[in-house]
Parts: sequence; C-alpha cells; structure tokens
Amino acid sequence: MARRALKLASLTAATSGIYLYGNKFLDPNDFGIVRVGRAIATTAVIAYDYLTSLRSVPYGSEEYEFVKSQIKELFLSFEDTPLGAASLAQVHKAVLQDGRTVAVKIQHPKVQAQSSKDILLMEVLLLVVKQIFPDFEFMWLVEEAKKNLPLELDFLNEGRNAEKVAHMLKNFDFLKVPRIYWELSTRRVLLMEFMEGGQVNDKAYMEKNGINVNEISRNLGKLYSEMIFVNGFVHCDPHPGNVLVKKCPASGKAHIILLDHGLYQVLSDSFRMDYCRLWQALIKADMKRVQKYSRRLGAGDLYPLFACMLTARSWESVNRGIDRSPVSAREDVEIRSNAAAYLPQITQLLNNVPRQMLLLLKTNDLLRGIEAALHTRASASSFLNMSRCCIRAVSTYQRSKSHSLYRRAQISLGEALSLWQINLYELFLWLKGSQLGNWVIALLSRMHHSTY
Repeated sequence: MARRALKLASLTAATSGIYLYGNKFLDPNDFGIVRVGRAIATTAVIAYDYLTSLRSVPYGSEEYEFVKSQIKELFLSFEDTPLGAASLAQVHKAVLQDGRTVAVKIQHPKVQAQSSKDILLMEVLLLVVKQIFPDFEFMWLVEEAKKNLPLELDFLNEGRNAEKVAHMLKNFDFLKVPRIYWELSTRRVLLMEFMEGGQVNDKAYMEKNGINVNEISRNLGKLYSEMIFVNGFVHCDPHPGNVLVKKCPASGKAHIILLDHGLYQVLSDSFRMDYCRLWQALIKADMKRVQKYSRRLGAGDLYPLFACMLTARSWESVNRGIDRSPVSAREDVEIRSNAAAYLPQITQLLNNVPRQMLLLLKTNDLLRGIEAALHTRASASSFLNMSRCCIRAVSTYQRSKSHSLYRRAQISLGEALSLWQINLYELFLWLKGSQLGNWVIALLSRMHHSTY
C-alpha cells in the first residue's frame, strides 16, 4: 500500500485549486496561505493525491484511470466538491470500504514552503508600517503566528486536541466531538467521524427542527466557561462553521457538535485565577476588584477600556452591572463609535496584556456574535453559569494550595454555600418568568390582601 501511495504521488505534477470562504473575523494566524506539508506513505494520502493528480493529468488518459483506481481501493465513494474549505485545508465527505462515512480533512499542497515566506512577508510589512507610524504596536501578530501556525498545521495535534477536549467535557452529554480514525490519519490528512447539522447561529434552522435557541446558547456558554475557567484548555475558533447543532432523532435532545480543533489556548493557573476573579468582579459590579485584577492582567490605567472590551458593554453598563439589562441599540452604537475613537489605546492594551489574553478576546468576540445572532446576548443564565465555574475553579485551586485539612473543609463549605446561593437565585428567576411563578405570586398576593 505504501509503495502504491508513493507511485501515485510521483504522478502529481500540479497543485489543486484553492477554495476560500468568506471570513469576517480577523485572525492573526490567517495572513496568507501559511501551511505545511510532508512526504507521506500511508493510505490516507491517496485521497490527497487524488485531488491533485486528477487535475494534473489528461482526462481519460492511462495515468488518469490509474489514479482513479487507487482511490476506489480506499473509498466506496469520495466527493470531489469540498464540504468546506479555507486557506488551511478543505474537508471532503467519503465512505470507507467498511461502510463508515467519514470527513477527510486535507491540507492544501505546497504550503510548507509558502508558510515561512508568508510569515517573513508579514514581519517585513509590519516593520515598515512601524517605521512610518511609530505608535503602531501590532508586532505581536508575528509572534503569535510563529507560535500557533506549526500547531495548527499538524493535523495529528488537532486529533489529540479533539480527544482531549472530548474526555475533558465528557460529563456534558449534549457535546459531540468527531471520533478520530488514527490508522488513516497523518500530519496533513485527518480522517474523522462524519457529523452534520445546522450552524449554531442559524436561528431559522433551529426553529424548523424544534431546537430551543435559549438551551443551545446556555449549553454553549457552559462549554466555554468550563474550558476557560475550570480546565484552562480553550477551543479558540468557535466561528459558526465550527459549531454545529443537531436534534437527536432517538432522544430528542439537541446536540452541539464542536469541529476544527487545531487552535487551542492553554492558560496558566495564575492567569486563569486572575481571569476568574476579574469576571466575578465584573458580574458583581465590584469596581475595586475590577481595577485590581485588570491591572494584574496588564491593563494598567486602561482598566475601564479593558473591562469594556471583555464584556462588549459600555462603562456605564459595567458600573451598573452587566447582568442587569440586555444590550440596547443605543449602547451598541456607542460601543462601535468608541472603538474607533479609542483605537490607539486599544492597540496599546493589546500589546500589554499577556499573550494568553489575545486568543481569549477573539474567542469572546466569536461567542458574542453567536449570542447576538440568536438574540440571547447578556442573558442572566450565561452569567450564572460563568459564576459557577469561577467559584469551582477558585475553590479547587485554593484547596490544591492548602495543606490544612480544616482550611480545605472551610473552602469546600464556602464553595457549597456560594453555589447554593446561585441555584436559589436561578430558581427565583425561573419562577419569576414562568406561569407557575406568576400563579404563586398571584396566590400570595391574594392571601396577603385577604389578611387585611
């Protein structure tokens, strides 16, 4: 099989076309076609060579028929047209000989040679801009690209990330992560379980399929709160194409399918604890602690701007309490106009905060975009879930640092009480918004008036 793969590869004389999709989100890792390649002698590479070879040999020729015969030995069917594509790779649907339907993620050809050139070009351009505009502070883009691109380009690393997050969040039965077929995967070709569904921001799809929009938004918040605050291992590319939803026909439950596990951020314990405490302060509108932990995270005197960037709320809303009211149209306009006015300060802030914060800011923005599309932004339940995770994370960390049995018991009791208070408050909010709650309130009101 390996010999056949190498023989097939020797026929490849040209590269495949590059499929691009429109991406409105700025990704510092997506400047140019920055990719990597490797000579592979495994069965999975035949799929890759099939895509390139059939474009490079004459249709109907002996070579053309040979390439087609090789792909048929691996797959019962293989769809030429990709399900999705970007500058990194493209994904095709295929059926293996044993009947399993798989997604085949194939890295674009000739990307290894191009990657170093693209990063060098980006570095040179940024240096030129820096010379012309001394206040320009975006050199960190190059640092992040150099660090993250090799990880994204190694599809075996992506497979390991997928398995790790699936195990880490196994208690969430609504989460589905595609299984990796290691025996057919390499650094540039990844075979995984085929899963399909509607995009997480497609409200019309959810309504058509009887999926509760609020439940999806709440569960997505649970996933990311757990990843960020509790585990410190964060999937950093939750754009709608990577987060699908589907209703299970058997159970009737709505599943969230998490795809594309190439880009993760690992948070240090010290950073994670400061970030937890900052969000606790933001939810409680405790401005002294907002200032304290914002400064510890590198914001300095720009802590009000930092708080606004994290929450996507105005400073007035942050002071009042971000869980008190949803974002109004007036506030949205104010935020957009201020973003342009404070661009130099935003640039300075991004240059000063820990590098771990950069991908979290991107992740926050993508999640916020999903909430905006579903009209669930700034819901009380999302802040309650964040509070729970922050309490658990801080308590676990404190217990790990304590050598006193009494102190650990004290921490556990405080954790239980805090979580109980949140549960009680959540019950109050549910009763307040439900028909049963209205009935109870009306009954109590009648009882109160009859007493007098």
